[in-house]
Amino acid sequence: MVEKMNGLFLEYIIHPGETVKEVLEEKQMKQEELAIRTGFSPKHISEVINGKKGISPTFAKSLEYVFGIPTSFWINLQGIYDEEILKYKEQEEIDETETKIVNELKELVKYAEEIGIMSKNKDIITKIIELRNICNVKNLTYINALVTSQVAFRKSKQVDTNIYVLYVWLRICEIISEKNSIEAEYDEKKLKENIGNIKKCMFLEVNDAIKELEIIFAKCGIIFQIVKNFSGAPVQGFIKKNGNKIILSMTVRRAFADEFWFTIFHEIGHLLNGDIINTKFIDYEDLKSDMEDKADEFARKTLIDEDAYKKFICNNNLTEKDIIEFANSQGVKPFMVVGRIQKEKNNFKLFYRLKTRYKWK
Repeated sequence: MVEKMNGLFLEYIIHPGETVKEVLEEKQMKQEELAIRTGFSPKHISEVINGKKGISPTFAKSLEYVFGIPTSFWINLQGIYDEEILKYKEQEEIDETETKIVNELKELVKYAEEIGIMSKNKDIITKIIELRNICNVKNLTYINALVTSQVAFRKSKQVDTNIYVLYVWLRICEIISEKNSIEAEYDEKKLKENIGNIKKCMFLEVNDAIKELEIIFAKCGIIFQIVKNFSGAPVQGFIKKNGNKIILSMTVRRAFADEFWFTIFHEIGHLLNGDIINTKFIDYEDLKSDMEDKADEFARKTLIDEDAYKKFICNNNLTEKDIIEFANSQGVKPFMVVGRIQKEKNNFKLFYRLKTRYKWK
């Protein structure tokens, strides 16, 4: 039976010794004569021709003298053969565990295909090999050890985390950012100066707002990008230092506009609070810590003046008109005020008509 791996049939992988044999037949030269002319033993010649030994650079040079065919031709021929054998052996190394992992990554793979990071190939073997390249691992099971040591993995108690989904999602964020080059280096002062401009973006249609955010953040040395969220990766933000630049990836887990904008300022809070000590920082959804509380506090105070809000909320007979007027005084949309009121009173029906729900493209 002919074995197949990644589109390659083992019997069709031609050893360069076959080409040596063909040239000998064409020139009507015996193996013994080739041995004399090259200075290699008859046994060596026989083993090369029978595919038991490869063509070394020294032997390739000898063949150039004898046949007049460049050394580079023989070295390249050997290199092609070695690469095809490696590809074939990849199939033998793939086990059932990697196949299961790819099945767990089904939705992520589909997304990667849609945005051009992976080829649209139904062959499970090809998917595994492409994912190995994306994740920079020889075997997908190695991701399990990488997550804890390299990306500060912290499991949310409220939401189940699939380490493979999480890791591949992070790699997709990094790959997308590589396509978005910016000139400016990260400048904390510029980021602080642009807080007001970032707030103004919430008055735009959401997709226009994202484009404007990309421009503003780019001036501050930050690559800002929205990346699709997936079950198994309960992440609301991912920040990575990339040389003198920052990558800020955000998910669209939150459909409500107030949650989306609060999250943006929450992530800015992490940056300005100096939370990005290592090269990567994952902001998990529903994870509580002092660091998260401080980022929340930054977002609250930046979006709405604390003293003004305390005075405003004392009115027990608030109306929609009151909320709209107060929001205007704070330079935010009414949904930001409503979102805060709903959360503090734990009543998400309050002033619901003033809420906005985004539809993501």
